[in-house]
Amino acid sequence: MKQVTGTRSLESFVEGDARPVSHRSASSAADKVAGNGSKSGRVGEVVESSTTTLIAEACRLHGAPDFGAFVRVESDGRNIIGVVHNARTQSSEPNRRPMAYGKTEAELRREQPQIFELLSTQFEVFVLGYLDGASMVHRFPPQPSRIHSFVFPCRDEEVLTVTEESQFLRSILEAPGLPTDELLLAILRRALDERGGESGQYLQSMGSELSRLLRDDYDRLSALIHRLTAGSTA
Repeated sequence: MKQVTGTRSLESFVEGDARPVSHRSASSAADKVAGNGSKSGRVGEVVESSTTTLIAEACRLHGAPDFGAFVRVESDGRNIIGVVHNARTQSSEPNRRPMAYGKTEAELRREQPQIFELLSTQFEVFVLGYLDGASMVHRFPPQPSRIHSFVFPCRDEEVLTVTEESQFLRSILEAPGLPTDELLLAILRRALDERGGESGQYLQSMGSELSRLLRDDYDRLSALIHRLTAGSTA
């Protein structure tokens, strides 16, 4: 087994001279909006909040933002930035659980539409920092977002700002209780997609930083880089 002795460039993980480049497409743009409501409109409302995390109720049933999506919460005049790491749909009444009826959702909506009034979709967000003007501050905000604050999807330029520096990689790796590797892959794929033709250079930069952060865990690092480059060339 070849060992990592220091920071490695991304080229050492890619066979031959292939340089993965992500291409923006109409389908990927549609994926950002599908199931998540209007890109410019709110997607949720905060129902539980702490300095590091928040839980929001989606505006529509089954309408949580995608796993790994960047979201923005406007609270106390500050734009708090986070990433979605979990979502669930459940009964809105604590002591009642949904039952199986052996019918399709369309059939149930026709025959018993009241069932869906008792369901809600919630999603969990890990806080990455907040915006100071046009700059990203990679620290937890002084105060958590207020309950009932609205959650919005980050605009393209905000995603570029959040992912410009590699600090978000360390934040995710050091956060407890997150599906870390899957979340990193989802975030990096979104960051690559936003950069279009410049994604190859960005991927090399982030790969080098990952190799530094995970230099003592070669197998995990190698698996991450392999999955990320495979996704970029698909």
